[in-house]
Amino acid sequence: MHAYYADHFVLPLPEGHRFPMRKYSRLRDRLTGELPGVKMCKAPAASNGELALVHTPAYIQGVSTGGLDAALQREIGFPWSLAMAERARRSVGATVAAARDALVQGVAGNLAGGTHHAYAHKGGGFCVFNDIAVTARLMQAEAWRHDRRKLNVAVIDLDVHQGNGTAHIFAKDPSVFTLSLHGEKNFPFRKEPSDLDVGLPDGCKDEPYLAALHQALQSLEDRFDPHLVIYLAGADPHECDRLGRLKLTQDGMQARDRTVMDWAWQRKLPVVLCMGGGYGHDIETTVQVQMQTWTVALGYWQRWHNLKR
Repeated sequence: MHAYYADHFVLPLPEGHRFPMRKYSRLRDRLTGELPGVKMCKAPAASNGELALVHTPAYIQGVSTGGLDAALQREIGFPWSLAMAERARRSVGATVAAARDALVQGVAGNLAGGTHHAYAHKGGGFCVFNDIAVTARLMQAEAWRHDRRKLNVAVIDLDVHQGNGTAHIFAKDPSVFTLSLHGEKNFPFRKEPSDLDVGLPDGCKDEPYLAALHQALQSLEDRFDPHLVIYLAGADPHECDRLGRLKLTQDGMQARDRTVMDWAWQRKLPVVLCMGGGYGHDIETTVQVQMQTWTVALGYWQRWHNLKR
């Protein structure tokens, strides 16, 4: 199973910055040491043309050259640097490469990604370019170019924060279904309407969360016929997350991942895995939640591998 990474581009963040940059390299180290069935691959950089399937030329240029005005840069949450611009491109490239693999192998993923707060013309909430949106549009374009096939994409966004940028980008696109299960009172405080939004109360625990997820997946199936799933598996619904405000246990998080992967497997839908947010008081707690997600995903990749023998 292929996993794409770009953690060698480390942003020069100021001391005390709340973004846990170290979690990406730590996840790669643990996957390399503990899950030999996951093959590490360096993420390619998305091109201007690929980014332009979603983002405006002015925004792409501003990110690339450091030409964004101060307000737009503050909204992203990172100071500009060449490493920031390159990492943003490779975060998109990682999800694109994983999607190409998943369409052949069943499951593949990005060790980062899930940058769902980025709009066409601006970033936000530590998201620069929207890897989910670029990947969906590019896979659709490639499917049409190769064999004139229309490709419907379901975005299953289980980060604790609502996917406002992705929802806005695809608001009038019937070929992409956006599902967001999130903390109702959490960031972003002005939410964009997804195709299906499920807002959860602070303190939501395993049982009501999983019931809401099952109901949401049933509604997705009733309303849409996907050919590809992009699964944003945020670690931040976990009870030990600093920013999450939900109360899912480790077992609940694993049940969440199994629910999504099993739903896709039963319908033989390829899955692209993105990691999204995770802000544990202890970074190792976040990484452990992510390790669990990759362990579940690897099991389903093995099912696909056995199916093709």
